Amino acid sequence: MASLLLPVSFACKSRPKSQNGRLMQLFSQTIRLHISVASQPQFYKLCMKQKLTVSACSLLSCRHHKSPTPFAGSACDPSSKRNLSKTWAEASSGDFVSTSETKNQETLNVGFGDSNGSFRNDLASTNGLINETEKELSPSLSITILGATGELARQKIFPALFALFYSGCLPKKFQIFGYSRDHISDEDLQALITENLTCRIDHRENCSDKMSSFLERVSYEPGGYDICDGLIMLDKRMKTFEGNGIANRIFYLSEAHDEIHGVANCVAANAQSKSGFTRLIFEKPFGYDRGSSETITKALLSRLSEGQIYRIDDLLGKELIENLTVLRFSNLIFEPLWNRTFIRNIQVIYSEDWGVQNKGRYFDKHGILRDIVQSHILQTIALLAMEPPVSLEGEDIRNEKVKVLRSMRKLTLDDVVLGQYKASISKDEKFKVAGYLDEPNVSPNSLTPTFVAAALYIDNGRWDGVPFLIKAGKGLIKHKVEIRIQFRHVPGNLYRERFGFNIDLATNELVLRVQPDEAILLKVNNKVPGLGLQLDSSELNLLYKDMYDTEIPDSYERLILDVIVGDTHLFMRSDELAATWEILTPLLDDIEKYKIAPELYIFGGRGPVGAYYLGAKHGVRWSDD
Repeated sequence: MASLLLPVSFACKSRPKSQNGRLMQLFSQTIRLHISVASQPQFYKLCMKQKLTVSACSLLSCRHHKSPTPFAGSACDPSSKRNLSKTWAEASSGDFVSTSETKNQETLNVGFGDSNGSFRNDLASTNGLINETEKELSPSLSITILGATGELARQKIFPALFALFYSGCLPKKFQIFGYSRDHISDEDLQALITENLTCRIDHRENCSDKMSSFLERVSYEPGGYDICDGLIMLDKRMKTFEGNGIANRIFYLSEAHDEIHGVANCVAANAQSKSGFTRLIFEKPFGYDRGSSETITKALLSRLSEGQIYRIDDLLGKELIENLTVLRFSNLIFEPLWNRTFIRNIQVIYSEDWGVQNKGRYFDKHGILRDIVQSHILQTIALLAMEPPVSLEGEDIRNEKVKVLRSMRKLTLDDVVLGQYKASISKDEKFKVAGYLDEPNVSPNSLTPTFVAAALYIDNGRWDGVPFLIKAGKGLIKHKVEIRIQFRHVPGNLYRERFGFNIDLATNELVLRVQPDEAILLKVNNKVPGLGLQLDSSELNLLYKDMYDTEIPDSYERLILDVIVGDTHLFMRSDELAATWEILTPLLDDIEKYKIAPELYIFGGRGPVGAYYLGAKHGVRWSDD
């Protein structure tokens, strides 16, 4: 933005001439104001409130400014994650900084006086004029959690916000507003969330003081049956907190999924910020199929810009998923091998050793394909298989992800195995474990799959012919989330006879263990020490808990911080979302059309036998077994 130079000076009408002269002397020095053009009326309004008139002498400079972040050197320093051009921060010196992703919401930076701050001190000592101005113009961050009394908010969102606050990752002036239809007080909400707030971070000093300070910033706004009327009341309360400064707002919609559209419309109509950014966070599922997803997306984009929409997926906030691009693009030993010439297959495994628990109604409607594959697994594959982006900017990364998704073949019944867990005996053989059809709120004749194994192919120059095998399920033998990259056999291997009949034992493999116990493992062939020539397949092990003496943040902490600073690379854009449904919808239609019955497997087992036949069909042995 080009600089706009306006000749201004200030004279006080209501003060004695001696004080008026002193003010004129102070204001005749250069006042640097970096404010958005849209915010100029607010500044002049404040001037008039102080009974100041505008005349010629000093310079008012309005220009676009990319500010440094006060997080520098801390765990939440955005620049330490990637070179962000869009950040939200509050300068430690007391200057005011804010940036926004929307085209009509520019940067705010207000700074008074020279570098040593003497001018600031002189002004502050003159009847508190500058202190009042700072208070009025200080930028704020309001975070509203819709569905604040729900399980997700209590167990994940509020604890993540407290962890960010404890780490110093939230700006000085912020407020958290809980919103739901329950008629409770601020104190009731604070008591409700306290039981899940823990100082589990590596620096646990002053935990109780920090918790008390955090809870003071949590308030509650009861909503009625009309969400739009409720948000009008919330908007008034937020404006009281925000004052006349830049007001940045984040709305976390942890509401029932069938209410998301209406809630988003009411936020857009009645609660958007007029001076800062407004961002909305949505939880999966993002639709039921291609048609429903398109309907929701069109409705959202009719009232919001793409840059305001953050579709959150908690798996993508895991440390190892964030490390995917680092591992690949910053290590020379991997990037030249990351293609069909050297990689034989890739396996993405997402297994849970529990059932649907208390989510029977939700899961019976969506199933494992919509709940896990559509977002978790396809987004992981997109990050893993994408071409090198132009930069680490969010949009450049999302551009490459969508190219991968558009290159994937549509899934068909021939390349998929579906399963459903049945009743069994607990591991200690003391009690019976319910099958899926016995779970609460599940239809007794349900054909909803709780397990899926599938073979995906990406038809582009890098991955042509390489099978991406996915396996996801509930009620399996072990909880784990892994990415396993198997390399091709060494051509003409001189030691092939030393591996016996199973040449797969000689396969080099890179394992990224996301959960539990984050680790990077590299399987290599090695000679066993001794006089003989015996070979062994060994693992080079980078176990995070042994290597790094630090607490790994929860995925919600990382993702909420990304929303605050405007980093979009881990959030699905609308065209990415459409591409995932293009892959899955034909399969979902066929399952519904032909009433495909899932193969039964024992709760606590390894899943359907058909998964092993599927692997053999594509020349792959499931390496996690």
